[in-house]
Amino acid sequence: MGDESSILSEGDARHLLRRAGFSATRKELQQAGIIGSTRGAAADRLLGYKVKPFKPPGNNQRKQHDNLLRNLLVTKIPVQEKLVLFWHDHFATGIAKLLASNFGLATKLMASQSKLLRTFAKGDMRAFVKAMGKDAAMLEFLDTVRNDKFIPNENYARELLELFTLGVYDSAGNENYTQADIVQIARAFTGWRYSRSGKPYLDEGQHDYASEYLAERGPKRIFETRGQIPGGADFDANGEGAAEIDTVVDIIFTHRDTDGRNTVARRTARRLLEFYVGPDPDLALIDAVVDDSGFDTSFDIRALVRAIFCQDAFYETGLPFGPGVTKSVKWPVDFAIGSMRLLGMKFAGSNKYVPGGSYSGAFTHMENMGQILLDPPSVFGWDWETAWLSSSTLLARYNFARDIVGSRGGGRFRPEKLIDFSLTDPAQIVDQVLDALDVGHNFSAADRLVCESYLTDDGSITPDLGNYQYVNKKIHGLFELVMKSPGYQVF
Repeated sequence: MGDESSILSEGDARHLLRRAGFSATRKELQQAGIIGSTRGAAADRLLGYKVKPFKPPGNNQRKQHDNLLRNLLVTKIPVQEKLVLFWHDHFATGIAKLLASNFGLATKLMASQSKLLRTFAKGDMRAFVKAMGKDAAMLEFLDTVRNDKFIPNENYARELLELFTLGVYDSAGNENYTQADIVQIARAFTGWRYSRSGKPYLDEGQHDYASEYLAERGPKRIFETRGQIPGGADFDANGEGAAEIDTVVDIIFTHRDTDGRNTVARRTARRLLEFYVGPDPDLALIDAVVDDSGFDTSFDIRALVRAIFCQDAFYETGLPFGPGVTKSVKWPVDFAIGSMRLLGMKFAGSNKYVPGGSYSGAFTHMENMGQILLDPPSVFGWDWETAWLSSSTLLARYNFARDIVGSRGGGRFRPEKLIDFSLTDPAQIVDQVLDALDVGHNFSAADRLVCESYLTDDGSITPDLGNYQYVNKKIHGLFELVMKSPGYQVF
């Protein structure tokens, strides 16, 4: 059993960079300086980044999307951007609705939310949730701007509990809240609006104060029958008005499940384990990372992620395929950005196209693969794991691989920079291609023999990397085949 003091092997170090970021080239692996360090020290080094609150520019959806994608490609702190992707899915906000509701401000609001995600990504989750409740894009997306004292809108209150903090059920299958809790929390958010500059404010005239004509709604209280809070908690305890939404969040973070564990901590740990490790983490692992990090009292996201990066379960997913080894399907953005970073490639032109094959733009490729950043399909975010893979989305991944391997001109694919062109041994060439694509751990001996057979036409020819025709067909082709392989679709 390993822990934070366990020493990282080269394979462990590369797996950490693969899962914490977007894979790492051999050069990046060496520059990271984590081989031979402890798990804890490596995690501290990666998570000790200085926050860069990037706001993706662009005055329309496609430009903003492409600028965000380019940032992922060139960022010097992929650990931040990978964590931001998790929170983008967790606090899913889609620009399509913003464009329909407030076309002129949509990209500005999404840019501001992107900055907010980066600001809080590894910070205090309580402060994070409070900030998201006042974020203009979220106010629009989940209809808080349409929540007033006479006709309360429950959308944000419901998702605050169901998706952002507690979850519907606890680990024992018991409900974490009631409809009455949703109704009451909706009262706290009545009257919240945002200005033309995207600044949130409370419209006092639309806020539900406990006045005579609203007295029938009862006391401003939640969790009277859930959360192990005897008698419930009053969310006007710090005064009515603007203070109520922060008080509500503070109360939610005290909620305990039927095992007596902090509900927010358990659910957040589960979600982050699903993101960094794989589906269906067991309860013992969830509780271990919560206990190791102290997340149930500090709600320090950095400490929780660090605890995950120190777990055996995290490193076991980097082992070769075999019994008991869990693999996780790469998100489309991992597949696309990871591939281009590993191959040292860039998008071309103002519309960020891949200069090869179909010459399609980045937006089109990502749309076909099933993930348009800044526009998740619903408040539930994207479906993960095998939901990423279908006949159409796999074909889109294959087309992306074809296009980047066929790239010429600016940002082109240059295999001579990735492998030793003096080699003639097919096994050595295969090893170098797999290493360049950071996928050697997922290729068996049989898989490697298939690749060698491809290079030699079943043993009838000898690889000649000094021959342009051979390189153009076989070396380019091998990179493409590996990127289309099952092993390359998973971490």
